[in-house]
Amino acid sequence: MKLLMVETFLKYLSFEKRYSKHTVEAYRKDLQQFTDFLKIDFEIDDAKEVRHPQIRGWVVSLMDVGLSPRSVNRKIATLKSFYKFLLGREYIETNPTAQIKPLKTEKELPSFVKEDEITDLLDRVEFSSDFSGQRDRLLLELFYSTGIRLAELQGLKEVDVNSFENTIRVLGKRNKERIIPIGNSLIQLIATYQKLKNEAGMAGTNLLLTDNGESLYPMFIYRKVKTYLAAVTTLSKKSPHVLRHTFATHLLNKGADLNAVKDLLGHTSLAATQVYTHNSIEKLKAAFDQAHPKA
Repeated sequence: MKLLMVETFLKYLSFEKRYSKHTVEAYRKDLQQFTDFLKIDFEIDDAKEVRHPQIRGWVVSLMDVGLSPRSVNRKIATLKSFYKFLLGREYIETNPTAQIKPLKTEKELPSFVKEDEITDLLDRVEFSSDFSGQRDRLLLELFYSTGIRLAELQGLKEVDVNSFENTIRVLGKRNKERIIPIGNSLIQLIATYQKLKNEAGMAGTNLLLTDNGESLYPMFIYRKVKTYLAAVTTLSKKSPHVLRHTFATHLLNKGADLNAVKDLLGHTSLAATQVYTHNSIEKLKAAFDQAHPKA
């Protein structure tokens, strides 16, 4: 496959679709894997020569190495987007991915931390009173209190915090901006952290910094979240996204409007938010089974 068209497609995702660097890199890896497969198995290096059987062969090869249906479907989606782009640019006349169907997957409910476990984490776990301790606490509070994504927290600036309106400004996917309300306790925690940050002489526009005064990076955030969650929950998944799931699930369990939760999460589609209602329904079923005479 011509590298030129792949790079043109990736630039289209970055500058026209405004996908995040992380998302574009995932597309790059999928397309590189497909390119390697074509060269080795079929000696094809041009997208125009690819037909349905070659793509189906790639899908089968992914399944043979034990890749999960969900992961295979993501790679199929990458390929469909790429060939849709080529068709739109009139580089190809027919789309070889048209006959490729996604694999069937089991619906997996989002993992979330229980309310009592979150209470233990944020109210009972002792954080040191120095800069690093208060930074860690603020990091966790921001994830749970706002439901922001890892990249969104990583990009938070000091100017994004409005202590008068009790809000933070978040730059989400595709550079879409949204305003999220926050409580007084979080405002106070931010103020305490910023005071320690200033006393430590740490400069920089980013709100959260490492112990060395540098911008946070994904693995640093993952490690912090995993370490603290391990102290309060036995969930197999311990990640920033679990705290995002927890934020949404707890809101819906308390009767929050689904559209409001959609806006808080920065979802473009209500369908993406509705997955969290399943956890709420399961909670209602459990209450019914426990309390109703006819259950």
